Amino acid sequence: MESRLKILLSEEGAEAERVAKLTGYLRDELLHLDVDDVTAVPGTEVPPGARAVDVAQVGALLVTLGSSTTALRQVASAIREWWSRCRDSRPSVRLAMDDDVLEISEATPE
Repeated sequence: MESRLKILLSEEGAEAERVAKLTGYLRDELLHLDVDDVTAVPGTEVPPGARAVDVAQVGALLVTLGSSTTALRQVASAIREWWSRCRDSRPSVRLAMDDDVLEISEATPE
């Protein structure tokens, strides 16, 4: 059975376009890892010129971890590295797998 990790990015006061950009950067990094797939959660694409979009939905990714025993650790490390490079802001990150949830906000890069 495949393990799936849902990642939700948010940033207080940010517009949907900014959250979509941050999410895209993170997705690009995660695709280089030993994971099966990284996709936007269905229905979360930002329509061109959209004004009323649920920012929480825009920042949602679904990572299919596959059978690698180190994939989750790789994803967590990649998120930490990506997050530490967000110098002009500190987006909140919520990771959820099955019934387990980890939320990170207002943390230092260490």
